[in-house]
Amino acid sequence: MTLSSPFQPDRGNLHRAIIEQAQDSVIFADRAGIIQLWNRGAEIIFGYAAAEAVGQSLDLIIPEKFRHALATGLTRDDGKVLTTRAHNKHGSRLYVDLSFGLLKDASGTVIGAFAIGRDATARHLEEVARRVGAETQPV
Repeated sequence: MTLSSPFQPDRGNLHRAIIEQAQDSVIFADRAGIIQLWNRGAEIIFGYAAAEAVGQSLDLIIPEKFRHALATGLTRDDGKVLTTRAHNKHGSRLYVDLSFGLLKDASGTVIGAFAIGRDATARHLEEVARRVGAETQPV
């Protein structure tokens, strides 16, 4: 079997297709913390459709007690993968592995922050159960 022509989208559409089809969440918020980009992966993890999330504050998914830590962590932990707490549309607590980055314009001015993440809730709960089990084992 031969293909009649290979898939060759223009660069703009290729980037858009990758972001939209990624299973990981891809979120971008401007400097005011307002969500400007929310892909299908974010919809699956957090339960909000893009139409519900775009235009809203990041407070939508970040528990109040973690908002300051997230804001200060963006510069300190830029590029590192961190497991952090979040919550979904139904109020359930999640643990999400996120890598953060600052997006800069051509002059180097920060225009916002992006996060790429995946649900780590099951892994986190297994690790907690394993630690608790190890602590209760007789020596």
